[in-house]
Amino acid sequence: MPVAREARSERTLREETWMSVESFRPHFMKVGILTAALQELTSRETRDQDPDRAVEDWAEFARQVGADYMQLSAALHPSETDVPPEAMLDPVANTLDLREPFDPQRARRVQAALDAHQIGLSDIGYFDNMLHADPDVRRTKHEFMRRVMDAAVLVGVDAVCGFVGRNQSLSMDQNLADFAAGFVPLLAYAKERGLTYRVEQCPMPGWTTSDQWHNNIAYTPGTWIALHRICEKHGVGDQFRIHYDPSHAILMGQDTRSIFQYLKEENYGFLIGGFHVKGQVIEARGVSAWGYGGQTVERGDWVDGKPSDDPAEQLNAWKKQTVLCAHELPGTARHDPLAYLQNRSVDWLDHQLAARELLELDVENTHLVVEHEFQPARIQDRERVAPILAGSIAFTRRIDQAAASMYALQHEVLAAQGLLAQGVGREAFRS
Repeated sequence: MPVAREARSERTLREETWMSVESFRPHFMKVGILTAALQELTSRETRDQDPDRAVEDWAEFARQVGADYMQLSAALHPSETDVPPEAMLDPVANTLDLREPFDPQRARRVQAALDAHQIGLSDIGYFDNMLHADPDVRRTKHEFMRRVMDAAVLVGVDAVCGFVGRNQSLSMDQNLADFAAGFVPLLAYAKERGLTYRVEQCPMPGWTTSDQWHNNIAYTPGTWIALHRICEKHGVGDQFRIHYDPSHAILMGQDTRSIFQYLKEENYGFLIGGFHVKGQVIEARGVSAWGYGGQTVERGDWVDGKPSDDPAEQLNAWKKQTVLCAHELPGTARHDPLAYLQNRSVDWLDHQLAARELLELDVENTHLVVEHEFQPARIQDRERVAPILAGSIAFTRRIDQAAASMYALQHEVLAAQGLLAQGVGREAFRS
């Protein structure tokens, strides 16, 4: 009798297991590209005369390189900006030209181009300092951001993307109060229009010739949470989200899995709403010379004891970053496996897996936006850069597909049958 009972128990277990079988259904993210990747796709002369031509050309180009979506780059025209493009490490493209009002007629023209090439929009990106210390400069930037939001509504996207920035005349704690007074009204404007503001977390160390390293206060999970709490007090918590870029985490010695685990433990796993796909390769020699604070003296951005007026010399302020690292266009770098463990490069597969395991994401409606800032390949030549971007977009898509497959297999198919994944994998907070 004991043998018979045991046999029935095993048969019952098999039947119960069979009843809990889950199908293999991986869920993929949406793959796109930031239009700043090729600023001169449309010549300045042409787009200044025809403001929407650049969007049409980019819709065609995005399809050529294999993207499904574009993050449409907007920026103050070079004739209007306070920071000359020559002083920027990665000048922002004004693919969407908003010098003149973006009206329904312009929106219909843009939508026709998107439909013709079967390209969608993830959002509109305007990356500037929204907490600039000069009130007149800040007013100009805020007015432009409001135009960006109005344009987003007309083209049917639900988000804009940008920085918070920093008031360089104030301490970091004082910037929290300035955020409440100066940035929250932008979020209120977004709320009225049904939009989310997704913040990229780059610290922007070379944005000015000062020695300040954190020039965008929303640079790390600790400040994201502090800022979100302020937003909640003012009724705009749902408008504040993070557009996570793993390259900036690497710049600060962080890794994606640990960041996501921290957010989960603090009950803020909902904060990340989209991704830039850009890597960072830390150079051990540069870290040996300067550490993670970058070059502090003799950069060349100061002349005769004061900040240089020459934008080409102001560019040297970025040595706070570039002496120790270089941006990676996904798929273009080879990594020593030890670099992953030292947080000196992005572990792309675990990045995508951790996002699914630890964050509160609607995966199939989450955007992966390839951002091209690998300087040697930042070629302003369509024919030369097209295969480079095509390869990187293909790499990004397949990494996401692999991570989606791993997640579905391990956390759904195997788990439903009571089977554990093999091994341990990358662990958060490992030191």
